[in-house]
Amino acid sequence: MNRNENLSEPGEERLVGADRVIAVLTELAEHPTGVTLDELAGILRSTKPTVHRALATLRRAGLADLVGRGVYVLGDEYLRLAFRNLDGRPEHARIQPLLLDLADRFSETAHYAVLAGGDIVYRAKMDPPRGAVRLTSVVGGRNPAYSTAVGKALLSGRLRSVAEVAEWFGELPLERKTATTLVTADELHRELELTRARGFAVDDQENEVGVNCVALPVFLQGSALPSGAISVSAVSFRCPLDRLVAAVPVIRETIESHLGAGAVR
Repeated sequence: MNRNENLSEPGEERLVGADRVIAVLTELAEHPTGVTLDELAGILRSTKPTVHRALATLRRAGLADLVGRGVYVLGDEYLRLAFRNLDGRPEHARIQPLLLDLADRFSETAHYAVLAGGDIVYRAKMDPPRGAVRLTSVVGGRNPAYSTAVGKALLSGRLRSVAEVAEWFGELPLERKTATTLVTADELHRELELTRARGFAVDDQENEVGVNCVALPVFLQGSALPSGAISVSAVSFRCPLDRLVAAVPVIRETIESHLGAGAVR
């Protein structure tokens, strides 16, 4: 490796070796329609030759492709590996039919999400077979746990005091994504207590204006803490929150019919 490769301008992030390749791969995933070498270098605050070498490595492995003139996208091999891994996970075979059933039954979007630090990650999603409105969530996408129903469903069994909430999220108040977002430790603690008491969580347009959600934690491995959460999300003009809340018993029954009686507690 050229010694000058790691030299950077003042304030530039240094990316070397495997870290450089991973950083470029990760950034490519943020640009499904493609991104240029100049744009990548600017975003990653690295030199064009450095980023170009990382792209060459990824292209040799089939993890990146050059399309058009100077535009890079994730390679088909990356997508093949990702989907093969997702389809091969034991939980996927059990969750996907459940989400399909929920989406068809309620004509709304169903999700399965897991906790990843202060965020939730969507592992599976099923849009309704009918209806023109689609939510912006994507499989693999993240949202803050504190502003989502799935996040609060997963945190309700973990955080049982104001101090635990404050320690989990760190700097408070949190970002107020909408007018109804809960952003303080006291507010979140009270909401998590309500979630534990009723057995499900709600998102009252807290993460995105115009979108409501209810979520139930599910226990796929029989552990004390939930392995993930199942949600039904809807645009508020089509399905108000009170209608989703009224549907919780049916959602619970549907989950148990697919995953077993011990999956919801």
